[in-house]
Amino acid sequence: MLKSEMMKMDSYQILHPNGDVDESRLSEMDVNNGLLLSMYEWMLKTRILDARLLKMQRQGRIGTYAPFSGQEAAQVGSALALQKLDWIFPTYREIAACMVHGLSIEQAILYFKGHLHGGRTPDNLNIFPIQIIIAGQIPQAAGCAWASKLKGENNISVSYFGDGATSEGDFHEGLNFAAVYQLPVLFFCQNNHWAISLPLHKQMASESIAQKAVAYGMKGVQVDGNDVLAVYQVTREAAERARNGQGPTLIEAVTYRQGPHTTADDPTKYRNAEEVSTWTNEKDPIVRFEAFLLKRGLISEADRGALTAKLETEVAEAISEAEMIQPSSVYDAFDHVYDSPHKLLQEQKEEIIQRRQGKGESDNG
Repeated sequence: MLKSEMMKMDSYQILHPNGDVDESRLSEMDVNNGLLLSMYEWMLKTRILDARLLKMQRQGRIGTYAPFSGQEAAQVGSALALQKLDWIFPTYREIAACMVHGLSIEQAILYFKGHLHGGRTPDNLNIFPIQIIIAGQIPQAAGCAWASKLKGENNISVSYFGDGATSEGDFHEGLNFAAVYQLPVLFFCQNNHWAISLPLHKQMASESIAQKAVAYGMKGVQVDGNDVLAVYQVTREAAERARNGQGPTLIEAVTYRQGPHTTADDPTKYRNAEEVSTWTNEKDPIVRFEAFLLKRGLISEADRGALTAKLETEVAEAISEAEMIQPSSVYDAFDHVYDSPHKLLQEQKEEIIQRRQGKGESDNG
């Protein structure tokens, strides 16, 4: 079959890059001014945090970091459409979505600092540990959704992943399993065009990621991932279908990572400067939403400045609090393997204590 004969899938959009809006689609949404301002504040707050974390890595204050600037609308819009008891399965780039769902800045920083408690999800927060293995969280989300269905719960699971994950076997296994058992799970792909240095067109021959859903017998939706309104609406509708027993949905949010894949990456080696400029200067999700809010009279230039200053202070204070927490001791690692003490591990712990103290080494690190 020729590409021209393949199934086409329209990308859902409400908010245009210049801030104009599709009024008919906006009127169908259940949103109020409070929610709109919350969307804006979350996007701005996480953009500020992302910039700070990138600088902190360069200063040696945290470990390797994966920036997410440019993808705020995809993460914030989707997370706001969920309920408190829904489960999120994130990768290393979903800090914004996790924060909207309840993760604190301090907890996120502990993770990036390598603190033993950094990967521990706080009680009453349904977020699985950050998944480093590409696509590993996809079948996990399907399994969690299956458990919810068997237990008769009303919550759903959401697996976040990038376009590169769709080239992994776990992607296909997870989607197929979820479709066969009609599980309450959403597969949320942030198509940011690059799997590190590999462009999307070298990953697949299909017209879109969303259309892959057809092969599994589930609904697939492509949405403008830089349009927070469209992302919110698409995710909300998919979540409602899942709760009503109508099975999983594959959502492809077309967006763009403005920075490097991680702080160990140099995107200038493989990305065209014009492409980056177009997405950064003409399609930025925050600039687009600001234009919408300004036209609606929901914010002013003065409001924008005041909010930015407030959020910068909030982020700075959270970072300071996190950095005052005592670093983990190497000895503590032995206490985080089993729920109760284990004889062999206790012996190993005593051995390493004696060795390090004999060499005069610090307990930390």
